[in-house]
Amino acid sequence: MSKKIKLLIVDDEIKFLDSIAKRLELRDFDVTKATNGQEAIEATHNDKFDLALLDLKMPGMNGKEVLEIIKKEHKYLEVIILTGHGSMDSAVECTKLGAFSYLPKPYELEKLIEILQQAYEARLKNKFSMDQARMEKLAKLATGSSALGILRAMREMDDDEK
Repeated sequence: MSKKIKLLIVDDEIKFLDSIAKRLELRDFDVTKATNGQEAIEATHNDKFDLALLDLKMPGMNGKEVLEIIKKEHKYLEVIILTGHGSMDSAVECTKLGAFSYLPKPYELEKLIEILQQAYEARLKNKFSMDQARMEKLAKLATGSSALGILRAMREMDDDEK
């Protein structure tokens, strides 16, 4: 049984949110919905996600603010901005803040799925290279450090992950 890609979708338009969530669940994504930025932040504190699909314009905390917060707290979470109110300036700004992609509404489902797959592959590559670097560091420590020294280094590496 394959593990589904965990996707957080954030949009204040309930009908759109329900529609896109249903369409992506049929494509075998494990979808969690949030209707505003605060709900999205809370969701990322309560669960681990592979990807997030964020609306840019929302009342209260907008998608750019949510992007900034979740990228600081979850460096391997890839974020795609999906908006009906996009501009070249906001696309550049969101990309600089760490968005994987920036797509206009209306969207083509196949194009969105392609972008989600690319974002997931990027997440896996980034996480794998970091895990590989950590293992190499541990291997070096194991040959020249005491057990307590190894544990301290592991704790430091774990703290760096948070």
